Amino acid sequence: MIENGTGLFTIGQLARGSGLSVRTIRYWSDEGVLHPVTRSAGGYRLYDAESVARLELVRTLRELGLGLDHVRQVLAGETTVAEVAATHVAALDAQIRALRVTRAVLSTVARRGSTAEEMTLMNRLARLSAAERGRIMDDFMEETFGGLDTADPDIRTRLRFSLADLPEDPTPEQVDAWVELAEMLQDPGFRARMRETVEFNAADRGPDAPSGTSLWFMSRLVQSAGEALRAGVDPVSPAAEEVLAGLLGDADRAAVLERVTSAAHVELARFRELAALVRGVDPLSAHTEEFAWVVAALRARAAG
Repeated sequence: MIENGTGLFTIGQLARGSGLSVRTIRYWSDEGVLHPVTRSAGGYRLYDAESVARLELVRTLRELGLGLDHVRQVLAGETTVAEVAATHVAALDAQIRALRVTRAVLSTVARRGSTAEEMTLMNRLARLSAAERGRIMDDFMEETFGGLDTADPDIRTRLRFSLADLPEDPTPEQVDAWVELAEMLQDPGFRARMRETVEFNAADRGPDAPSGTSLWFMSRLVQSAGEALRAGVDPVSPAAEEVLAGLLGDADRAAVLERVTSAAHVELARFRELAALVRGVDPLSAHTEEFAWVVAALRARAAG
């Protein structure tokens, strides 16, 4: 308090009492969040006990990360501390998520020994907003299924479910998988391959076919081929013909071969693996050996 007993304080006294620097208090005063109540005869700004309480509130708000504009609004009664706090919680959540993504990207770069170009691409894809990532997935689904009303709806549902978003706290492995998956989803060649697979499915289905029929057929195919493999049945042998007959009946073998080849391509297996990694679950088996047995058996009949 100044020596004349008025109960007023200079900036220097406020600084000593609060532990803040004179420069900081003067700056806040210049910015209009800490108003002097008067000035001394020598022109020095003077503050009262209410100013001391106000200074503590300003310091607390600033330490919590509020900008001076928000501080002014709180002090002026234009908004409440609770409202501002809620806004900053959302902002901090976004910053925390960005830091987690940065950490995951840097961990992946360090593990893989990525080049500067690879790091730039990885960072750009990993930092896409949730809405931007959603648009990539929606565009892929539309290009894959658009206009194919006869495609099995269960396939569409399962495919969309598999396209999980990058989690809030991704591991380096999940960032790595998402980057590769995002590139794959935007690749015209992969989109064309997936569209072709769904077109085969749509062409096979009649208008009254129930949902899940295609998945049921593929499940039977994998089961029958697996049994043949375990029994040591050679795909070119007469015994293989019995397996195919039991599975396909009198269906056009060439058409089935085309469909199975489309469903068993390596890119699709990799797609499933990446999608599972992003979701944090173990990838389902691609049944590579079973599909290969069926393809070999069908090709043997086509060649014969």
